[in-house]
Amino acid sequence: MDRVRTGLELLVSAPKAGRRRVGLVTNPTGVLPDLTAAAPALLAAGVPVTTVFGPEHGLRGTAQAGGGEGDTVDPVTGLPVLDTYQRTGGELDALVASSGVDALVFDVCDVGARFYTYVWTMYDLMGSAARLGLPFTVLDRPNPIGGAVAEGPVLDPAFASFVGRAPLPVRHGLTPGEIALSVNRSLGCELEVVPMEGWRREWHFDRTGLPWVMPSANMPTPDTALVYPGTGLLEGVNAAEGRGTTRPFELVGAPYADGRFAAALNDLGLPGVRFRDTWFTPTFGRHAGVVVRGAQLHVTDRAAFLPVLTGVSVLHVLRALYPDDFACEPFLDLLWGSASLREHLEAGRDPRGLCPPPGPPRGELLYD
Repeated sequence: MDRVRTGLELLVSAPKAGRRRVGLVTNPTGVLPDLTAAAPALLAAGVPVTTVFGPEHGLRGTAQAGGGEGDTVDPVTGLPVLDTYQRTGGELDALVASSGVDALVFDVCDVGARFYTYVWTMYDLMGSAARLGLPFTVLDRPNPIGGAVAEGPVLDPAFASFVGRAPLPVRHGLTPGEIALSVNRSLGCELEVVPMEGWRREWHFDRTGLPWVMPSANMPTPDTALVYPGTGLLEGVNAAEGRGTTRPFELVGAPYADGRFAAALNDLGLPGVRFRDTWFTPTFGRHAGVVVRGAQLHVTDRAAFLPVLTGVSVLHVLRALYPDDFACEPFLDLLWGSASLREHLEAGRDPRGLCPPPGPPRGELLYD
């Protein structure tokens, strides 16, 4: 099997001189192929990392969604770790300035969905770098669900938030480095991307030859990442997205669902997926401790599978079968990037037409 060489591996093999104090933005996914973490790997290569910055879930990945680990010290390197979560604008600028770093380096794996927050931490820190006059380097990593297809609507800027700062589709098909190059047109920081070697756009993560490290507490496998751009939308309605189970985002349902749910989803004939009627009890999160009837997604053909269309179809079936119980929440607008999905569901209209046909990703593409 061919193996991808990440930006981190390439930088470690040929470190650049001249930077005095480097701030490293990373989490458990920032590793070499031998699983050496980014901070000790860069220090061993002579890169003068002096501060580590943690995104949502933290440097160690211990925090659940919507949380960070706070400011602490990395027990491996002894470096200070500063928590960037929920810090933006002037507050984030002050945090970076207080660290005394001369440059920022970003090494975090994304999962290919616009509402996953790591690339927006990157975006916010690029803004800080521009305002503070610091160079910003992205050590690129694969998009684990492939980079050949983009799917779903582009974000309406009126709905920009930490689950989407810039106009990308829901499944964007880009790498972190490509997103950085695309958004830097408006940010204007001194940006460098260290591209990968050997990655092909059509590859899913199992083709990369790299070790999978959980990007966050509820993203245990590449299978989770594949369905997440669709079933992650359930976080904006009163249904269960599978958090608190061993198959988050692959198990979906609601306490008010019944055996018609999985059958109706299968009747839609969605490409590349089948649904199995099942029950589950989340141990935390929404509907914790409650028996939920629902369905497990079984992806049968990942090349044909359309996660965004599938997720919208799940919401459509929940609304159609259980109109008196199903309810949308304001967060759905931020996940979708506009009010259109919520408005269709609340009006009882079929929202599947809101999904444009899938196509190639758009932006500053680095790879064939």
